[in-house]
Amino acid sequence: MTSVVDAPDVASKVGHYYRVEDVYEVGREKVREYARAVQDFHPAHWDEDAATALGYSGLVAPLTFVSIPAMAANRTLFESVVVGYDMFVQTEQVFEQHKPIVAGDRLVVDVELSSVRRIAGKDLITVTNTFADESGETVHIMHTTVVGITGDDGIDPEITRAVENVMVHGVKVFGGRDADDAPAEAGELPRRPEGEIQLSVEGAARVPGTTLSFDELTVGDELPLRDARVSRGDLVNYAGVSGDGNPIHWDESIAKLADLPDVIAHGMLTMGLGAGFLSTWSGDPGAVTRYGVRLSAPTVVGRTGGQVEYSGRVKSLDPETRTAVIAIVAKSGGRKIFGLATASLRFR
Repeated sequence: MTSVVDAPDVASKVGHYYRVEDVYEVGREKVREYARAVQDFHPAHWDEDAATALGYSGLVAPLTFVSIPAMAANRTLFESVVVGYDMFVQTEQVFEQHKPIVAGDRLVVDVELSSVRRIAGKDLITVTNTFADESGETVHIMHTTVVGITGDDGIDPEITRAVENVMVHGVKVFGGRDADDAPAEAGELPRRPEGEIQLSVEGAARVPGTTLSFDELTVGDELPLRDARVSRGDLVNYAGVSGDGNPIHWDESIAKLADLPDVIAHGMLTMGLGAGFLSTWSGDPGAVTRYGVRLSAPTVVGRTGGQVEYSGRVKSLDPETRTAVIAIVAKSGGRKIFGLATASLRFR
């Protein structure tokens, strides 16, 4: 058995960058499929006339939709660069929406290993995806932070073999475990080309079609509660729609090998439900400019399902940009599943 790839090896690869060769085309039915998976029934995701009424050229993709092309784009990174772990646990996610994505958009996707931090003996690994349209303007930036976990962290070493036995053919959940799986060093790491990222001018100029105007908001205003039910069928559906087939979300035996009480909801699913909570209140899915979530506990989904309750309040207001910052609380089973969650929304 060769030696395990250690943390410094991974940390030394910070800055590793590549651009996905294929352009990702946003399909109309994929937008609807994803909206269904995150239970987001805002009309702009489903009805073209409703989207047109808000000033969009096609169906609007839910805020967390970018996780789909990101999942495919990041696969190479986690299979050949970020190696040496038995599993990864998502811990934090930040979405920066510079222009809402709509059906028909053609996206160019960049991948960068932007940070590796060692905290309390664990590696926190951050990957940044930049989504640009074909003109080169950046429409969305997404930062994903996961914790790399090894058998030394108390995870049953049999989990890797067990996962391989149940996974969809041709799909890997974890990267290589041994040092021999790491790519050979060949000079300097590929780096992001120099030059400033060109943010979407159209997105910055757009006036949101929110139900409320900024002048109607007051610090301390509370958003209407949302109570979302999640079944195991929802987890299987989300896995298929998003491409996240990690079996801890649908196989009890694998979840227990990972030291979980039962299968758990995808972190991105609970964030998608939260994004729908925001768009229902604001009236415009494109009003969100930033959405950041730190996950603190999983949503356990037993045989009878699971429940997530979302609440929020206006934390601060910026008259110059007509932006409100919303503090979001999400609870499941009496526990907070979001340790810290905020969203910035622009209003008319």
